[in-house]
Amino acid sequence: MPASLKNLPFAERLDQATARCGSLCVGIDPHPASVAAWGLPNDVKGLEAFSRGLVAALSSDVACFKPQSAFFEAFGPAGLMVLGAVLHDIADAGAISILDVKRGDIGSTMDAYARAYLADGAELAADAITVSPFLGFRSLAPAIDLARRTSRGVFVLARTSNPEGTAVQLAVEPPGVTISTPSSVAQRVVLEANAVNRAAGTPLVGLVVGATLLSMDIDLDGFDGWILAPGIGAQGGDVEHLRALFGQRRRVLPTVSRAVTDAGPDPSALKNCALALSNC
Repeated sequence: MPASLKNLPFAERLDQATARCGSLCVGIDPHPASVAAWGLPNDVKGLEAFSRGLVAALSSDVACFKPQSAFFEAFGPAGLMVLGAVLHDIADAGAISILDVKRGDIGSTMDAYARAYLADGAELAADAITVSPFLGFRSLAPAIDLARRTSRGVFVLARTSNPEGTAVQLAVEPPGVTISTPSSVAQRVVLEANAVNRAAGTPLVGLVVGATLLSMDIDLDGFDGWILAPGIGAQGGDVEHLRALFGQRRRVLPTVSRAVTDAGPDPSALKNCALALSNC
């Protein structure tokens, strides 16, 4: 990352990166089947060749990468070393990394998660991480506070692309001490994120809203942070439907994985696929 951008607030850095390269976010999901399709073995060497090869092929044309931590964790310490190398590759290329870890806990445990991924100098430091608010939005405070201090960001799960999430996310919270009117759990996440961003003076908190939703069933009016929209391609979402969901909203990151990586391992084919999706 250029030194001139390092200390800018996260949302501004992402604004600049997407202004240069478009808003497509490429997921780095080294499924065993995807690695095998590249002719690579299902081991740490294959993991590294696949993941770092993807960044090398696309980093000059893609603003943002989203490594899925689970596929690296599956290989133990050696896999985490590869993840660290991938994150360094993304940073060295001047792209933005969103580490998909979906962490969510309370107190000192959440603080430790935050230090693992959002502290300056951490081996697995990323520009942003995904977090889960379903132990209560305020349980995320250690991650949000550290992200603010280090000019990083967090993306909070709100309306996810998996159908199983609907029962929880659209459950209605009755009025009580902290809210005066009934609101869905997902809507409460949006309201809490808005409040944090207003207090911080910068939209450091983004949302995860799936690209596979049939319709937008939460109110995003007034939310000015970035929205990570996974589900393009293999999960059934497409860019045209994304426009119908989000309208003219500017800060949306369409997120694809296999729809791009299936074009590999040839770097030119990967680049052409990513550019085609970026221009849709």
